[in-house]
Amino acid sequence: MTTRRGTMNNRIVARYKDGRLIKGISHDIQPPRPLFHIRTEDGKTLKINMAELKAVFYVRTLEGNSTHNENLTPDPEDARSRGSSVVVLKFLDGENMVGLANALPGNKPYFFVVPVDPRSNNVRILVNQAALISVEMPNGEQALSRAS
Repeated sequence: MTTRRGTMNNRIVARYKDGRLIKGISHDIQPPRPLFHIRTEDGKTLKINMAELKAVFYVRTLEGNSTHNENLTPDPEDARSRGSSVVVLKFLDGENMVGLANALPGNKPYFFVVPVDPRSNNVRILVNQAALISVEMPNGEQALSRAS
């Protein structure tokens, strides 16, 4: 989806650390910037503070598909996995997520992963490191670990 000026509008779901979520369209998400805007389906524009979020999910549809069971095993034939590392994200709220990361989190507060399931409604996910307990590699190596 594009606007008149050609900028890309992203369908996103912003999930807060406290469980709230906001669905809508955004075109100004830039990980180093602390704020961005979402235009909700009812036309309201909300200012979102990245530090309050668990993650931003870039999605194919805002409705999602609750009947789809995510495949958590990477397909070696999937072109998206070339040059990527499989990571297991363990969130403070108890959720675990398996994704592909081109770069490990390092000391940046936010980083991107893509789901291992190419049919997922999620296209990519911008993760807030402050919402994580750990980032683990399948071999058990930890790329990030916080005392809980």
